[in-house]
Amino acid sequence: MFYRELGNTGLRVSEIGLGAEHLEGLPSAEVSAVICRALEAGINIIDVFMSEPQVRSHIGAALGSRRRCVVLQGHIGAAWLNGQYTRTRDPALCRTFFEDWLTRLNTDYADIGMLHYIDSEDDFDRVFHGEVLRYALHLKQNGTIRALGMSSHNPAVARKAVETGVLDVLLFSINPAYDLMPADAALDALFAPESYQAPGLHGIDPARALLYQTCLSRGVGITVMKPLAAGTLLSAQTSPFGRALTPAQCIHYALTRPAVASVLVGCRTPQEVDAAAAYESASDTQRDYSSVLGSAPLFSMQGRCMYCNHCLPCPAHIDIAAVGKYLDMALLHDGQAPASAAEHYRLLPSHASDCIECRSCERNCPFGVKVVERMHKAREIFGM
Repeated sequence: MFYRELGNTGLRVSEIGLGAEHLEGLPSAEVSAVICRALEAGINIIDVFMSEPQVRSHIGAALGSRRRCVVLQGHIGAAWLNGQYTRTRDPALCRTFFEDWLTRLNTDYADIGMLHYIDSEDDFDRVFHGEVLRYALHLKQNGTIRALGMSSHNPAVARKAVETGVLDVLLFSINPAYDLMPADAALDALFAPESYQAPGLHGIDPARALLYQTCLSRGVGITVMKPLAAGTLLSAQTSPFGRALTPAQCIHYALTRPAVASVLVGCRTPQEVDAAAAYESASDTQRDYSSVLGSAPLFSMQGRCMYCNHCLPCPAHIDIAAVGKYLDMALLHDGQAPASAAEHYRLLPSHASDCIECRSCERNCPFGVKVVERMHKAREIFGM
């Protein structure tokens, strides 16, 4: 495993990190197996944004005495209310659930405290001019967090946050699909100098290119989420390129962006950890993504479900990510759900038929997914 400096934090992190979101719902032994395999592979950075209590406890137990060997990203603003993940800007709830994070992970500090999921100008103003940022800065001042970060999917808002000078780390969604110029880009933008201002970034959305360069110039390290676009890029059927990329190609793409220190791959099994860590022994040819991107048309990933559940909370208590995942499995089979997917869907406590069409999920979704439309399709396919 190779390691990189994380901006100006003084932390050295493994090029491949672990995104722990897929560990939710697994028993303790399976969580422990994934954590142990990651540590054996040399992975030393883990992002734990999930607010679900049990997975936090399982991860804490799996780390045990090895906690100080690991760089942990914990999130300020991820809460667990009424049995669901929710994003909060209530200072008291931020405090309660960050303290819960510390307790369940058996630690008294987070290496990186992340201001959780800030994508809009209004939310930026609410956090950066309010009690939540003051609370985070207090945590940094007393050593409860060693570095201050923020997670975002919006390059303009992320750059605005970086330019405040208070951030040490940015957790940002990077992959070849997100970075290329959107399909509806104005023709003039294709010829604008700022579209191609950074060497090796030709064709990237200029707002994203500028964000990466701003992070680099200010010493803000980037850790990467969504490098595989929730697996979308790994199948020719779902990849917007019309061709599948490999994990090594996706990881290499992210690692070659300015300021990127670590690519956090979501893994649910030890075998998936091995597949991610295999990047380090991959050849230059295996890492090369140019043949896929070089023949790709311009496109947009807008509207594709990433199964992140940032759309929650749902008043009908629907696990929207799970419904979406089983729906997409069915759509890959021409609307005929595999027996395993249909059975897993049936066992969900709430189904698409429970949707009340309030559209709060659509307002929360950072990717513009038409959730209600997908709920109609899931109900049609699964019959409930």
